[in-house]
Formats: sequence, structure tokens, C-alpha cells
Amino acid sequence: MKQKLDLDTWPRAAHFKFFRTFDEPFFGVCVDVDCTRAYAHCKSKAQSFFLFYLHKALAAANAVEPFRLRIEDGDVYVHDQVHASPTIERPDGTFGYAYIEYHENWSQFTAAATTEIERVRAGTELAPATASANVLHITALPWLDFTALSHARHFGVADSAPKIAFGKMTESDDGMRSMPVSVHVHHALVDGRHVGDFVDAFQARMDEEQPG
Repeated sequence: MKQKLDLDTWPRAAHFKFFRTFDEPFFGVCVDVDCTRAYAHCKSKAQSFFLFYLHKALAAANAVEPFRLRIEDGDVYVHDQVHASPTIERPDGTFGYAYIEYHENWSQFTAAATTEIERVRAGTELAPATASANVLHITALPWLDFTALSHARHFGVADSAPKIAFGKMTESDDGMRSMPVSVHVHHALVDGRHVGDFVDAFQARMDEEQPG
């Protein structure tokens, strides 16, 4: 479900009208996220660390409204919920795009995500089975401890979905683990403070006490 915003009453209407005309309206930042507790939890429970941080990122994005905004036919819509379109590596070294729905319940999320990941790994097509505006474009680069990142973009295609990349987790001498996270967003919809809200929400969910 989605609702159209009233641009006449939206406080960011002027920002929207300004930035939507840019040739490159996306801006991005890279931050380090502490994943010490999250990784320890996953290891102790034999859970997928990738699915764990993907779930937390989706929870954070759904909690920060600007990450649920999309430009569609010149109007701005707020979606009730956003999901994930991540890259999934295949055994032959290529990758495919998946469509993973967000479920607040961890067991429900992992069951659906595992099925979708297995489907993509067994296939050869590139595009996801289901494509929608209410997704986050997500990629994982576990080989790289990056400090900057850019994305391939087709400027002829309308696109306003946030793009999030997760890098290589590293461990410091004191046992702390961190992971670089890149966040690119459409400036007509999202400002720097909103990216900060997302990063804070993501870090809080990575640190929180986990059930079970």
C-alpha cells in the first residue's frame, strides 16, 4: 500500500522540486558500523550474518519514513513498507537480483529469504522475479573494506530507491568488529539528517539484545 503526499503541505516540497531536476540527484556516504554483538549472536546461534544485518537494515529503513518515499510519475508516494532487492552470488561467480520481503518476525523473514536465495542461486536470469518501487537496492561486497563506493546508474531510467552496500567485516586488536556501510539516496526525498537517522536506527538494532 502507498499514499500520495500533498506537495502543497509537505515541508520539503521546495527541496523536492529543486533536486529532482539534477542530472545526478543521488548523494552517498560511507560509515563504519559496529557489528561486534551482532556477529557474536549469529555465531552462537548458527545464524546467517548476512540475513541478520539485512533484516536489521530493513527494519531501520521502515522506521525512517524518508526511506519509504518514492517518486512515481512526478508525484511523491510514501509506501507502508519497503523490501529488499539484494544481489545474490551464484556458485559460478556471477550474481542475480533477488526480491526479499520484509517481515518483522525473524523466523518468517529467514524462511522466505532462504527460499528466494536458493531460487536465485539455482537460476541464470539477472532480474528478480518481482520488481517494485518499494525496495531498497542492496549489495554485499564481503571482500572489500571500502571507504568509498559508487553505483552503476542508468540515467534514462527513473529511479529513486535508496542503495545500500555492505562491505568486509574486520576485527581490531581489542576484538571489536566493524563493517563499512555505504548509503546512497535521492536528495529530492532524503537529506543528510535522514541518513543519520537510518544509520542510528540500524546501529541500535545491531546492538539490541536478541531473542532466543
